[in-house]
Amino acid sequence: MKNSIQISTYHSQYQSQVIDLILNIQQKEFGVPITLEQQPDLLKIPDFYQQDNGNFWIALDEGKVIGTIAAIDFDSKNLALRKMFVDNSYRGYGVGKKLLNSLVSWAGERKVGEICLGTIDKFTVAHKFYENNGFVRVTKSELPESFPIMLSDNIFYSLKIQHHQTIE
Repeated sequence: MKNSIQISTYHSQYQSQVIDLILNIQQKEFGVPITLEQQPDLLKIPDFYQQDNGNFWIALDEGKVIGTIAAIDFDSKNLALRKMFVDNSYRGYGVGKKLLNSLVSWAGERKVGEICLGTIDKFTVAHKFYENNGFVRVTKSELPESFPIMLSDNIFYSLKIQHHQTIE
Protein backbone atom coordinates (compact mmCIF):
# COMPACT_ATOMS: atom_id res chain seq x y z
CA MET A 1 0.00 0.00 0.00
CA LYS A 2 2.26 2.84 1.21
CA ASN A 3 5.16 1.97 -1.12
CA SER A 4 3.51 3.20 -4.31
CA ILE A 5 2.93 6.83 -3.27
CA GLN A 6 3.52 9.36 -6.02
CA ILE A 7 3.39 13.15 -6.00
CA SER A 8 1.71 14.71 -9.00
CA THR A 9 0.57 18.12 -10.15
CA TYR A 10 -3.18 18.51 -9.72
CA HIS A 11 -5.46 17.65 -12.64
CA SER A 12 -9.24 18.20 -12.65
CA GLN A 13 -10.06 14.48 -12.67
CA TYR A 14 -9.05 14.47 -8.98
CA GLN A 15 -11.26 17.37 -7.90
CA SER A 16 -13.91 15.36 -6.05
CA GLN A 17 -11.28 13.26 -4.24
CA VAL A 18 -9.39 16.41 -3.21
CA ILE A 19 -12.58 18.02 -1.86
CA ASP A 20 -13.59 14.85 0.02
CA LEU A 21 -10.14 14.47 1.60
CA ILE A 22 -9.89 18.09 2.73
CA LEU A 23 -13.45 18.40 4.06
CA ASN A 24 -13.20 15.08 5.91
CA ILE A 25 -10.00 16.17 7.68
CA GLN A 26 -11.28 19.67 8.46
CA GLN A 27 -14.78 18.75 9.61
CA LYS A 28 -14.62 15.20 10.99
CA GLU A 29 -11.08 14.90 12.26
CA PHE A 30 -10.51 18.41 13.60
CA GLY A 31 -14.08 19.61 14.11
CA VAL A 32 -13.51 22.80 12.12
CA PRO A 33 -16.97 24.02 11.02
CA ILE A 34 -15.98 24.94 7.47
CA THR A 35 -17.92 24.09 4.32
CA LEU A 36 -17.08 23.75 0.65
CA GLU A 37 -18.98 26.98 0.02
CA GLN A 38 -16.52 28.74 2.33
CA GLN A 39 -13.62 27.39 0.24
CA PRO A 40 -14.50 28.32 -3.36
CA ASP A 41 -10.82 27.83 -4.29
CA LEU A 42 -11.42 24.06 -4.20
CA LEU A 43 -13.87 24.37 -7.07
CA LYS A 44 -11.40 26.27 -9.26
CA ILE A 45 -7.95 24.96 -8.32
CA PRO A 46 -6.26 25.73 -11.68
CA ASP A 47 -7.49 29.34 -11.69
CA PHE A 48 -6.76 29.93 -8.02
CA TYR A 49 -3.50 28.05 -7.42
CA GLN A 50 -1.88 27.12 -10.72
CA GLN A 51 -1.00 30.68 -11.74
CA ASP A 52 2.42 32.33 -12.06
CA ASN A 53 4.71 30.62 -9.50
CA GLY A 54 1.78 28.95 -7.72
CA ASN A 55 0.78 25.30 -8.02
CA PHE A 56 -1.22 22.49 -6.39
CA TRP A 57 0.12 18.97 -5.81
CA ILE A 58 -1.53 15.75 -4.79
CA ALA A 59 -0.15 12.58 -3.26
CA LEU A 60 -1.57 9.47 -4.89
CA ASP A 61 -1.60 5.85 -3.82
CA GLU A 62 -2.72 3.74 -6.77
CA GLY A 63 -4.94 6.54 -8.07
CA LYS A 64 -6.38 7.49 -4.68
CA VAL A 65 -5.74 11.04 -3.42
CA ILE A 66 -4.17 10.74 0.02
CA GLY A 67 -2.60 14.17 0.40
CA THR A 68 -2.53 17.73 -0.91
CA ILE A 69 -0.38 20.85 -0.77
CA ALA A 70 -0.74 24.14 -2.59
CA ALA A 71 1.21 27.34 -3.14
CA ILE A 72 -0.22 30.74 -4.01
CA ASP A 73 2.06 33.23 -5.74
CA PHE A 74 1.14 36.40 -3.87
CA ASP A 75 3.79 38.89 -4.99
CA SER A 76 5.97 37.21 -7.65
CA LYS A 77 8.79 36.49 -5.20
CA ASN A 78 7.05 34.73 -2.32
CA LEU A 79 4.59 31.86 -1.93
CA ALA A 80 1.82 31.16 0.55
CA LEU A 81 1.58 27.50 1.52
CA ARG A 82 -2.04 26.34 1.63
CA LYS A 83 -4.18 23.21 1.73
CA MET A 84 -1.63 20.84 3.25
CA PHE A 85 -3.57 17.74 4.21
CA VAL A 86 -2.62 14.07 4.53
CA ASP A 87 -5.12 11.25 5.10
CA ASN A 88 -4.66 10.14 8.71
CA SER A 89 -3.99 6.51 7.73
CA TYR A 90 -0.97 7.71 5.70
CA ARG A 91 0.62 9.95 8.30
CA GLY A 92 4.02 8.85 9.51
CA TYR A 93 5.00 7.42 6.11
CA GLY A 94 6.68 10.53 4.73
CA VAL A 95 3.75 11.70 2.57
CA GLY A 96 3.76 15.21 4.05
CA LYS A 97 7.53 15.45 3.60
CA LYS A 98 7.25 14.38 -0.06
CA LEU A 99 4.53 16.97 -0.67
CA LEU A 100 6.53 19.72 1.07
CA ASN A 101 9.70 18.76 -0.81
CA SER A 102 7.81 19.11 -4.10
CA LEU A 103 6.75 22.63 -3.16
CA VAL A 104 10.21 23.67 -1.88
CA SER A 105 11.93 22.26 -4.97
CA TRP A 106 9.42 24.08 -7.22
CA ALA A 107 10.06 27.32 -5.30
CA GLY A 108 13.83 26.95 -5.62
CA GLU A 109 13.63 26.39 -9.36
CA ARG A 110 11.59 29.58 -9.69
CA LYS A 111 13.88 31.67 -7.45
CA VAL A 112 11.14 32.24 -4.88
CA GLY A 113 12.50 33.99 -1.78
CA GLU A 114 10.20 32.76 0.95
CA ILE A 115 7.32 30.37 1.64
CA CYS A 116 4.94 31.63 4.31
CA LEU A 117 1.95 30.02 5.92
CA GLY A 118 -0.76 30.70 8.41
CA THR A 119 -2.40 28.06 10.56
CA ILE A 120 -4.45 27.76 13.72
CA ASP A 121 -3.37 26.84 17.23
CA LYS A 122 -5.43 23.62 17.13
CA PHE A 123 -3.09 22.03 14.52
CA THR A 124 -0.20 21.36 16.92
CA VAL A 125 1.06 18.30 14.99
CA ALA A 126 1.30 20.48 11.88
CA HIS A 127 3.29 23.09 13.84
CA LYS A 128 5.83 20.43 14.81
CA PHE A 129 5.99 19.19 11.19
CA TYR A 130 6.71 22.70 9.86
CA GLU A 131 9.32 23.37 12.54
CA ASN A 132 11.02 20.01 11.87
CA ASN A 133 11.23 20.97 8.19
CA GLY A 134 12.95 24.32 8.62
CA PHE A 135 10.04 26.70 9.05
CA VAL A 136 10.47 29.41 11.67
CA ARG A 137 7.55 30.77 13.64
CA VAL A 138 7.03 34.46 12.92
CA THR A 139 4.62 37.16 14.03
CA LYS A 140 1.92 38.48 11.75
CA SER A 141 3.87 41.73 11.37
CA GLU A 142 6.97 39.84 10.12
CA LEU A 143 5.08 38.42 7.13
CA PRO A 144 5.44 40.09 3.72
CA GLU A 145 2.93 42.92 3.48
CA SER A 146 0.92 41.26 0.70
CA PHE A 147 0.65 37.83 2.38
CA PRO A 148 -2.98 36.64 2.10
CA ILE A 149 -4.00 36.00 5.71
CA MET A 150 -6.99 33.76 6.30
CA LEU A 151 -9.45 34.94 8.96
CA SER A 152 -8.88 31.93 11.22
CA ASP A 153 -5.05 32.06 11.05
CA ASN A 154 -3.41 32.90 14.36
CA ILE A 155 0.00 31.23 14.02
CA PHE A 156 2.44 31.98 11.21
CA TYR A 157 5.58 30.39 9.79
CA SER A 158 8.20 31.30 7.22
CA LEU A 159 10.82 29.35 5.29
CA LYS A 160 13.55 31.23 3.44
CA ILE A 161 14.44 29.44 0.21
CA GLN A 162 18.13 28.86 -0.37
CA HIS A 163 19.28 29.15 -3.97
CA HIS A 164 22.41 27.35 -5.08
CA GLN A 165 24.40 29.95 -6.90
CA THR A 166 27.23 29.06 -9.21
CA ILE A 167 30.26 31.28 -9.49
CA GLU A 168 31.45 31.86 -13.03
